[in-house]
Amino acid sequence: MPFWLARERRGQDRDWIQRFDPRFWTVDFPRPMMAAVLATGPDSLRVECEFLHRGELAGLIWASKDRLDHPLLAYATDRDYSHTILRFRWTSSSLVALDQANGPTLTIEGRDAAGQPRTWYVRLWNYAAGSPTDAQIELPFSKLESGWALPGEPIHPGDIDRMFISIVPPGHVPGSTAPFPERVTGHVELTDIVCEGSRAMLEIGDVLLPPHGERMATAYDDLYNQTPARLLRNVRGLGYRGTILHYLGMSHFPRLRAEGDALPVERPAAIAEPALLWHRAFFEQCHAWGYDTIVSLSYELLAEHCPDEWQQRAHDGTPSRTGWDPPSALLSPANAGAMAWLQSVAVQFTRLQEDCGLPVRFQIGEPWWWTVPASGAPCLYDDAAQAAFGGAPPVIVDMRAPLDEAQTALLDQAGALLAQSTAALAQAVRDAAGGEAEILLLAFTPTIFDPAMPELKRANLPLGWAWPAFDRLQLEDYDWLTGGFDARRRAALAEVDARLGYPLERQDYLSGFVLDAADAETYWRRIDRALDEAAQRGVTRRYVWALPQVARDGYTRLAPSKETEMQAFDDVLYPLALGRDAAVSPEFSTTVAVTASGHERRGSLWSDARLRFDVGPGIRSEAELGTLIAFFRARRGAARGFRLSDPFDFSSHAMTGTPTPLDQRLGTGDGARDTFPLVKTYGGGEDPQVRPITRPRAETVRVSVDGVETADWSLLPGGMVRFDTAPPAGAVVRAGFLFDVPVRFAQDRLDISGATFAAGEAPSVPLIEVREAA
Repeated sequence: MPFWLARERRGQDRDWIQRFDPRFWTVDFPRPMMAAVLATGPDSLRVECEFLHRGELAGLIWASKDRLDHPLLAYATDRDYSHTILRFRWTSSSLVALDQANGPTLTIEGRDAAGQPRTWYVRLWNYAAGSPTDAQIELPFSKLESGWALPGEPIHPGDIDRMFISIVPPGHVPGSTAPFPERVTGHVELTDIVCEGSRAMLEIGDVLLPPHGERMATAYDDLYNQTPARLLRNVRGLGYRGTILHYLGMSHFPRLRAEGDALPVERPAAIAEPALLWHRAFFEQCHAWGYDTIVSLSYELLAEHCPDEWQQRAHDGTPSRTGWDPPSALLSPANAGAMAWLQSVAVQFTRLQEDCGLPVRFQIGEPWWWTVPASGAPCLYDDAAQAAFGGAPPVIVDMRAPLDEAQTALLDQAGALLAQSTAALAQAVRDAAGGEAEILLLAFTPTIFDPAMPELKRANLPLGWAWPAFDRLQLEDYDWLTGGFDARRRAALAEVDARLGYPLERQDYLSGFVLDAADAETYWRRIDRALDEAAQRGVTRRYVWALPQVARDGYTRLAPSKETEMQAFDDVLYPLALGRDAAVSPEFSTTVAVTASGHERRGSLWSDARLRFDVGPGIRSEAELGTLIAFFRARRGAARGFRLSDPFDFSSHAMTGTPTPLDQRLGTGDGARDTFPLVKTYGGGEDPQVRPITRPRAETVRVSVDGVETADWSLLPGGMVRFDTAPPAGAVVRAGFLFDVPVRFAQDRLDISGATFAAGEAPSVPLIEVREAA
């Protein structure tokens, strides 16, 4: 489907918002404290905080440049706050008050009049009227002064990057890592927010793309600092409808409790108040906007907050650690405490869905036994797992090495235990929802089917997951997708189908993701194509992973246009033989500019010629003339394309020779790429003319790899050769074939005179080649 990486707005719809619109503030803070910002009305917001250490503070941030919204929906950058006035009512609870030391301060980051970077600190109490916890505040930026008391140093309002209001707990000690005896919760509300003056409004993108059939995935760990209203505005504006898949993450939602120097998650499970309020607002707004949500919970926790006894471990005691920074740990399916904690979290969030009027949809996200990347050691040996496996299970040092019968039996046991734990988690949600719940399981095929570890699927794709253990099976394969390992992707899909047996209408696909923005151009093309491939397989629920990357790179999925839908082609051959009298005209498009000195500068606009034919001279009889008229009417004139055999050039071997498997070079293998388009090359040298062949004669195609003919391939529409196994790195792929030219009638009218035809004058029947995407 067409897509676009939009880097900026170029004439798309726009609107205006008041500067300091509550939806576009963000909040940030040092971990392990927690905070959230909510837009509670068109002119109000609330920040909820949970402090654990005396040195912690939160910042309520307004940025002059919008770095979070999709470029088609972002507000315009304006760093000039001259003659701008911000007014709001400040009310706070359980925070350092406006009049106290370390009280709320507006920190302004920008440049002075000379262009030098500067930071100013504006004490809000100096601009307040009312009490220290309930005051009207007016900030005239052209008259603001930095410092504890007035008069102070005037700020420069003309070049501000961002500003933030500090939110500080009672007992705050700057820089201190000492814990509070008990967590401190507090909140602040800004209401009656008004911006006035000469720069009070901001232009903002206001696109509303037509629905395109895809769905969006979000993650709280990535979006905790934004208002729910802001992210939903992006989801809707970009054409995503239906269900939002929302991953709770592994670091920001749990409430923590100090245990000595450690800060593990609280037991029994509890949700931090800011995260709870954020999700309530998110679910309520999803319901109001017509979205359902899938709550996604994985067997993963930030390692520093994960109790030691819950963590999966290798045979030598090495704990499971992902490659994220900071790393996360994997919870052991054998540990009753860890599984009870997961079940409690799932129940709390799905009950919140119900409270907000949403159906309960819950995803168990990528549950697996971890394998240490460097050593290949499976993490099957935490205390609880060893006890579940009989106390002294056989040791597997490296999953990449050959395994004996006892070791594969252990993997089967591990798979059964994993299936048992996911079944218990699913049942906990069903019981809490009174049976009215949709349970989904997400599996990551590149890890499950790692070619270096062929037996790992025993543990990480257990037969206990087979249909109908869950209502829906969701699959993602982004490592292979972005790496170009298409053969592995297809083989994994086939093996999942064979092993678990979920009907296609019960399968979903997640396409993504782009970790590094430098890969955007390459990776989004593959991600978009994978969405189309899933749709062609019959997968009706497809998700783009994930919103922050979509917004960062400007990925814009477009609905199919009517023009695209009308590109009809009848895969039939022109019914009349073309004789030597038929006319063939290859055509290029070249710009020629003559300079003042008489020299020419030529630009070739087309990489391949477009053919034109006149097949009228090949018509010999009235019977053939009747066949032509019938064929023309069946094609509805120029509306529908068809095949034509070019009498002068129809073979990969020279122009008309018998094909061999060595005729045309299609490319070189890299061990990952498994699909190669058929091409015919004209001329030699470093820049030959390469012609895509989209309509080969299937029965004539012959393929070779490094000079050896092979049958390990299939022919796809569009002239694509797909290998069952990707050719090895450095292997030269060649092919031979006969082919036709896709054409259409050049006109919607066919002019034929019986008198002139009878007199021996051939009619003119012009055809033109149809450009097809491979």
